[in-house]
Formats: sequence, C-alpha cells, structure tokens
Amino acid sequence: MSNLRRSLSFSVVLAISGGAANAAQTDAPKPAIPSSVKAETVVGGLANPWGMQFLPDGRILLTEKPGRLRIATKEGTIGPAIDGVPEVYAKGQGGLLDVLLAPDFGDKGGDIFVSFAQPREGGAAATAVARGRLVLDENGGGKLDNVTTIFQQQPAIAGSSNHFGSRLIWAPDGSLFVTTGDRGDARDEVQKPNSLIGKVINLKPDGTAAQTDPAQTGWDAKIWSMGHRNIQGAAIDPATGQLWTVEHGARGGDELNAPQRGRNYGWPTISYSNEYFGGPVGETAKDGLEQPVYYWVPSIATSGLAVYTGDLFPAWKGNIFVGGLRGAQLARLVMKEGVVVVEETLLSDLDQRIRDVRQGPDGALWLLTDDARDGQIVRLTPGS
Repeated sequence: MSNLRRSLSFSVVLAISGGAANAAQTDAPKPAIPSSVKAETVVGGLANPWGMQFLPDGRILLTEKPGRLRIATKEGTIGPAIDGVPEVYAKGQGGLLDVLLAPDFGDKGGDIFVSFAQPREGGAAATAVARGRLVLDENGGGKLDNVTTIFQQQPAIAGSSNHFGSRLIWAPDGSLFVTTGDRGDARDEVQKPNSLIGKVINLKPDGTAAQTDPAQTGWDAKIWSMGHRNIQGAAIDPATGQLWTVEHGARGGDELNAPQRGRNYGWPTISYSNEYFGGPVGETAKDGLEQPVYYWVPSIATSGLAVYTGDLFPAWKGNIFVGGLRGAQLARLVMKEGVVVVEETLLSDLDQRIRDVRQGPDGALWLLTDDARDGQIVRLTPGS
C-alpha cells in the first residue's frame, strides 16, 4: 500500500486515526496559470540567518545562527550585533534560532523571546527559550537586558548537533507555542509523554505551562502535541486561529500538520520517510496516530511557514507558503476547507535555500535564505 501511495501523481489516502478517518495528501496538482513574482534582494552578506520579525517602524530584527541578533533596514543596511544574547551551542544545526516580539513591543523597544540551542553539561545541548528586554539605540543596534531562560528542553542530548526545531508563535489566547525536534539521535524520547523531545510546547509568557491540566493523562503539562521529528516552520491562521506546522522527514516524508492539543502525530512509529541507509521508518498508518494534512516525497526540507492574508497578492489570500532548503524553493499551497488542492513551486530559479518565510506589513512575502557567507533577506512582490 505504501509503494502504491507514493507512486501516484496525486493521492488522498484515508487512514484510521484517533477513531476517525482522515486524509493524508501528497503531490497536489499544479495551478493552471503559474504565478508571476519578482524577487528582490534587500540585504546580503548574512551568516546563516534563521528567524526574523518586523519592528513597529518597519525594520527587521533577525537572528544569525552563530549567535548574533541584528537589525536590518528596508533600504538594505544592517546594524551591529546586539549585546546580551545568551550563549548558544553553535554546532551543526544548533545556534541562535527564532525570534518573537512581545505583543506590546513599542517604538523604543520591549520584550522579545529567542529560541536557541543551549549548551549543557558534558557537551550536551537542547532547545531553550529566553526572554529579555530589547532596548533600541540610534545607531541601528541595541542591547538585550534582563535575559531569563524560560524554557529548557529535557532531556539534553550529547553527541548530536541536529534537530533542535524551533519556531516561536503566539497562540490566539496569548500563550506561546514552541516547536522542538527529536535531536536526531533521540527518537526513543519522542513517544515518551514526559519527555520534551519532538513536541509542540505550550507556555505562558513566563515559561510555565499554559494549561492547568495535561493534554493527556501522564503527559507533561507543557506538551500540546507529540510525535514530531523536527518542526522548523509554524504559523497561526488569523482567520481560524488554527496552528499550522511543517516538519522535516528523513528521506522523504516532510509533513504539513495542523496540530491539535492532545494528539500524537506518530514519529517515528508512523511516517512517509525512509531511513538514510534504506528501508522505511515505521509504518504509514496506525490506529490512534494522526496523519499529516500533506506530505512531500521526495523531501523539500521544509523550513519557515506563513499563512498569507495581505492585499498585495489578492489571489493568494488563505494560501500557505513553505520554504524549502532542498531544491531551493518556495511552495505555495492553495487550501480549501483544510485540504491542499493546488501546490505551486516558486523561486526554484533563485538557487537559494529558503530558511524563513514571513508576510511583511507591506503585504509582500519576505524570505531569509540560508548561507554561511551570503545569507539574504529577499522581498517577493507581484511580477509583470
């Protein structure tokens, strides 16, 4: 059944999950008329930029994986590194990762949250989130004061520098979503309900559990959903309040999910992945485990996710955009009642690994491209 499913040009597969049938899709049709877009490089010369946020004045606060927090202008200048960033584990996929502004962040500054790979004892590392007060200065930089670590993924894993996640997203109720990964060598932790490996975490802004009662009996109260491999894209659809995530598969099997509280998304018990050395990872379906909304075979190495709501591309409203590190592409997913009905590949000619995707205040799509010497901020607008 798995081989048949993966050979179809477009498939919608029903599987029993949580006592009801739901669909797993792949290879949606291309649009009848391709989109026309213009990609403009705004800033270059960055070192593995990972996450970005728009400040109230339109400037961009961004992270660089080696451990720098910087501010870029729309005119293309980049400020100095901001002081006060916590120490990061800058190896492999580790480093300074995502950044998020507090809802009341103002013109002169305010609280921000950063996720990062945190060095631990004995050479171990794990995903962490810190909160600090960003004070802006007149020289295009600033400093981060009163930095406090509010979340530490447990257990910490030694011997691996992979799969830290991690995106930071505000939930509609004002709580914080933190996505984590399986750390590469810790698959056995993902299905443990008291481990914070391979989970979506739900916190209050002070780092305590957002919900009083656990989502399932025996679960850590911080866990929203479990069974995730490595979530590097997340966004809330403002029209519905739904959380959307994308996570890496192994060889194939990248997933788009709409995580629900208390649900188990299966990794590594079920997946559409193959091991790097060959053979499938688990089964493709099992009772009680959730199917993805959509999956990719072969993998596009998903990173960054945005739900478009702007007016600059009126035909794109409600579409989901997913960055691709493998194949250097931006996937546009046309959604209808929670189902992917069209997939369009954009920017394959850009030849850049796309790490993050955001909708800007101008209605354009803004991208971060991942390169150690010439990472870029790219602005996407309608073509001719």
